[in-house]
Amino acid sequence: MTEATETTGSATAAPLAPCVLVIFGASGDLAARKLLPALYNLAAARLLPEAFAVVGLATRDLEVEAFRDALGQAVRERLGDAFAPELWAGLARRLYFVAGNLRAPETYGRLQATLAQVAAAHGTGGSALFYLSTPPSLFGEVVRRLGEAGLAREDGAAWRRVVIEKPFGHDLDSARALDREIAQVLAERQIYRIDHYLGKETVQNILIFRFANGIFEPVWNRRYVDHVQITVAEQLGVEHRGRYYEETGALRDMVPNHLLQLLSLIAMEPPSSFDPEAVRNEKGKALSGIQPMSPEEVLKWTVRGQYGDGTMPDGAVVPAYRSEPYVAAGSPVETYAAVKLLIDNWRWADVPFYLRTGKRLPVRTTQIVIQFKRVPFSPFRQTPVDHLSPNRLVLRLQPDEGISLRFSAKVPGTAVRIGVVNMDFCYADYFGSQPSTGYETLLYDAINGDATLFQRADSVERGWGVVTPILDVWRALPPRAFPNYAAGTWGPEEADQLLARDGRAWSNEA
Repeated sequence: MTEATETTGSATAAPLAPCVLVIFGASGDLAARKLLPALYNLAAARLLPEAFAVVGLATRDLEVEAFRDALGQAVRERLGDAFAPELWAGLARRLYFVAGNLRAPETYGRLQATLAQVAAAHGTGGSALFYLSTPPSLFGEVVRRLGEAGLAREDGAAWRRVVIEKPFGHDLDSARALDREIAQVLAERQIYRIDHYLGKETVQNILIFRFANGIFEPVWNRRYVDHVQITVAEQLGVEHRGRYYEETGALRDMVPNHLLQLLSLIAMEPPSSFDPEAVRNEKGKALSGIQPMSPEEVLKWTVRGQYGDGTMPDGAVVPAYRSEPYVAAGSPVETYAAVKLLIDNWRWADVPFYLRTGKRLPVRTTQIVIQFKRVPFSPFRQTPVDHLSPNRLVLRLQPDEGISLRFSAKVPGTAVRIGVVNMDFCYADYFGSQPSTGYETLLYDAINGDATLFQRADSVERGWGVVTPILDVWRALPPRAFPNYAAGTWGPEEADQLLARDGRAWSNEA
């Protein structure tokens, strides 16, 4: 393993203060596949205090021991050989369960009694983080019930915070309505709108990469950058999520949250400090600078697609979206979306940001490509060199987190020939691989009261403000050619044409 040559800062974070984590929808996939494994990893890193407990809440009636056993099995399957039974046993004894209808007031009475029991048994001190892993239709009601039961009220040093999963609304109007509803119970400082993509190491590293390296920040602007590409590609189809996807589609599912959050980190101005509000202020300014699209521009600058049947790179033959379970036979829902955005400010004027996301693409990858402008060709006119490749910086978020820089170098020999080479940095090679679900940092920060990586209400609204005009046009003009890309390909031809009209092309290197 390659060692990092120099590191600065503390080697480990400080353990968290006493509290209880309450998971609404604790019998679902998120708790079993992400949240509990993340807590296990925090415990393994000695970041969970002894005065800590988890209370699961769900409609399913389970005994506490059955709840502990089910989660233990899920965590064991997730971690494999890294699972340590004695470590899990220490966490499992701090797991509790409350069964009940999440719409019923009496459920919150039982929760209140359980929290009092847990505080007495484990010394959690009254602080609580409520995690809403529920259908979005329940977000407002759960918060309202918490308020009615007095569970959202902060007392002295004890704090109460609520984590809300995406999607936060399904368009601009519904996001604003949900904000108004929960603002009747919670202050903005108590609300943590989570986006698990922001738990990725490379996403967090964007801030360090940009603002701690003197060689990159001076060229991070319209004078040197030709364009930016942000890609979230998935090999999987909709699987068992057909019902959800039929109501959502690729644009709603990924662009107003994941992709625009990544865009804001790339495009934001330097914050005055790394204080959470300073960072979120600059991210919000970047989003507010995105030029709104007219209906004509929506038709020109956006592409939607739906996968048909096809063969994946591993040889697997897969069905079309319309043949997936719980999907309508003639569904107009998109499984692919690509958009061109412009940011109307001094730094990024006339620099296009191309965003795309899709299912059943050839690879699973999330990456940000910053392509720089070509240098003048004039010095090479009297040489065999016939073209110059642009420099390209690639930030890889998954599956292998890292950063690469593409530049030109002379090929050895008597003739003047230029080859393209990559300098590549992989997190695992330099800093070792650490078990992670992507939720460890987010849970740690939420419990610690650090909202840097969470969305504020204004950013959510700005994201929906970008997407809603596209949704309106797409709703008014149903697609005519679905399915328009085969599973296992890079999406519809129109997406390639979107960039080709500007003299550019997608980076399809995984």
